[in-house]
Amino acid sequence: MKYKWTVVWIGMLCLLIGLGVYSATQKSDSAQSKGTIVFGDANWDSIRLHNFIAGFIVEHGYGYKMDVTSGSTAATFTGLRQGEIDVLMEVWPNNMLDAYNDAIKSGDIKTVSLNYQGRQGFYVPTYMIKGDPDKGIKPMTPDLKSVSDLKKYWKLFKDPEDPSKGRIVGGYSGTEAQKITEKQVSDFGLSDTFNYFTPGSEGALNASIVKAFKNHEPWVGYYWTPTWLTSKYDLTLLKAPAYNKKTWEKNYGTEFPPDKVYISVNKDLKKKAPDVVKFLSHYKTSSDLTGEALVYMQDHDATPQKAAEWWLKKHEAIWTKWVPKNVASKVKAAL
Repeated sequence: MKYKWTVVWIGMLCLLIGLGVYSATQKSDSAQSKGTIVFGDANWDSIRLHNFIAGFIVEHGYGYKMDVTSGSTAATFTGLRQGEIDVLMEVWPNNMLDAYNDAIKSGDIKTVSLNYQGRQGFYVPTYMIKGDPDKGIKPMTPDLKSVSDLKKYWKLFKDPEDPSKGRIVGGYSGTEAQKITEKQVSDFGLSDTFNYFTPGSEGALNASIVKAFKNHEPWVGYYWTPTWLTSKYDLTLLKAPAYNKKTWEKNYGTEFPPDKVYISVNKDLKKKAPDVVKFLSHYKTSSDLTGEALVYMQDHDATPQKAAEWWLKKHEAIWTKWVPKNVASKVKAAL
């Protein structure tokens, strides 16, 4: 009988200890996860990088889970408006001005910070204009300064599928830049001498530029900053007619306006995660800081997540200013 009660008491003690561990685990899990913050991935590298920089801080510093929803520019922006996405780390209003203004006016989204400023337009390799004595390259287009100058050099850019015209490479499929640049080729009077070519993806666009540099060939097409490519290769942005708001809104017949790249959130995120919104309101980088991380990603074959962690370790003095000290301590410990 004495042995029987000993077994019973030991069993009860184990049960109590088990319940205590379970309760502690539940409290720990609850403390670690306050909900999920959904970031939008509009399918370019810089937005992915910023997703994981912010996401790492959100997860390890604030205790939320991070999730990512991928789609086109239009699809992710619609998702932001509808609340399926909480955060877009890069909103380029110039590429979707009507939709952006409507979303702001209706109150569907809130823009909380200027992440950085970028540039867009038609570029050529700088060696075409200035040459490269170290590589024995002579200037091919010494007087090429603007998009209108392309007409007299079209033969250098012959379209392999239609040698009667040059080829100008536009924005890749599924982007607003594709629609804009295709219209610009016509508005800039280049349709008589150039065919407009749409790459199927960002990778295909990048590959065409890398190939040109590798073989020191002529190339002209749409690109933007910041990217690993513009940080690594010397490209010159061609001048276009000065930006005019009325003309731009009518037919995109000017240079791209200065690009302010914003961080925008769904209107309900402030209720759901006010601490995250406050953090994002302090988030600010630059074209150079972003480009640096993209070069790291390319040179080390790193994922956006690994590049983000590398960036956070290198630029502790920058991101620690965005968050309270206790949050910074948690993030540094996780790194």
